[in-house]
Amino acid sequence: MSYPTDREYTRDHEWIALDGDVARVGLTGYAAEALGEAVFVDPPAAGDRLSAGAACGEIESVKSVSDLIAPADGEVLGVNQQVVDEPSLATSDPYEQGWLYTMRPDGEPSDLLDAEAYAALVEEEG
Repeated sequence: MSYPTDREYTRDHEWIALDGDVARVGLTGYAAEALGEAVFVDPPAAGDRLSAGAACGEIESVKSVSDLIAPADGEVLGVNQQVVDEPSLATSDPYEQGWLYTMRPDGEPSDLLDAEAYAALVEEEG
């Protein structure tokens, strides 16, 4: 599996794509494949303060329920309502239409992996 190189990844199998001081966040293809079809998404709400590494929402699939983990400290700016209304997008198109929320990180997020390092992590967990 290949991973887009225009974003960074967490060890919790989420991605973050920075555009200036705003970031989009979503699940990785690896997480999407492991979950199977998503049937419910409960992202953090606009205005919520996030702490890196802390649970900030939930995604439920036909296989399991998983926490969404904040990739950085910061404030949630908005939610992808399309994913809330059509949860399967989070797992069928995780890098484009299936993003989960936008946030404004407090400074530069740390402990993130580039695509190559993330691929190595996935291979290790394999």
